[in-house]
Amino acid sequence: MDLTFIVTIFFIGFTGSFISGMVGIGGSITKYPMLLYIPPLIGLTALSAHEVSGISAIQVFFATIAGVWAYRKGGYLNKTLILYMGISILIGSFIGGYGSGLMSEGGINIVYGILAAIAAILMFLPKKGIDDIPLGQVSFNKWLAAGLAFVVGVGAGIVGAAGAFVLVPIMLVILKIPTRMTIATSLAITFISSIGATFGKMTTGQVLYEPAAIMIIASLLASPLGAKAGQKVNTKILQVILALLILGTSIKIWMDIL
Repeated sequence: MDLTFIVTIFFIGFTGSFISGMVGIGGSITKYPMLLYIPPLIGLTALSAHEVSGISAIQVFFATIAGVWAYRKGGYLNKTLILYMGISILIGSFIGGYGSGLMSEGGINIVYGILAAIAAILMFLPKKGIDDIPLGQVSFNKWLAAGLAFVVGVGAGIVGAAGAFVLVPIMLVILKIPTRMTIATSLAITFISSIGATFGKMTTGQVLYEPAAIMIIASLLASPLGAKAGQKVNTKILQVILALLILGTSIKIWMDIL
């Protein structure tokens, strides 16, 4: 690794982790395409889809720890939601992470494109009134939450994401969870998901440890900063930022696939 490569990977990790901490995602929605496209764009060696998904998986594990720590106070973490969705997504992400070793690079990108497209559609559906619900009165269908988390976990494990970019729209639109609780809780669920995805990637030899280490350092620095910024930004602005990120990534991935 030369200095240009190290700086590039750190920049990708820092930028993606700041955004992830702010809007409650693990960061793969931004870091996956950035890792895939930026290095060859500036003349560096291109990373394969398997390598990118492996780096993303292990990086998300550390980014979400830092994000959850920043949100630990304030009553935003819904423990029941974390339990039901966390266990389901852990099982699904391990299955997806392990099974991804048997897939082609094109197959991994297609799965990523499908997840991003679903998330983009959900983010642009109306979410009226969810932020008027007091945090202590939030309720949801536990088994629906668990089932959706399992499906998301399988897909997210395949692409080395933890699935928060799909979980957040599901929690906002389908489960009707208030925005700030969604952001904090999704980071905790994403952390659990990343355990399965990371273990699956590591056991199948899909992780490049040196770039992953750089991403981890960047994540630990940037994710808490993003989380603190997210607590101060208007919830509608946070929703718009996430929607645009998901939409842009979805369009780019599908343009390359097609």
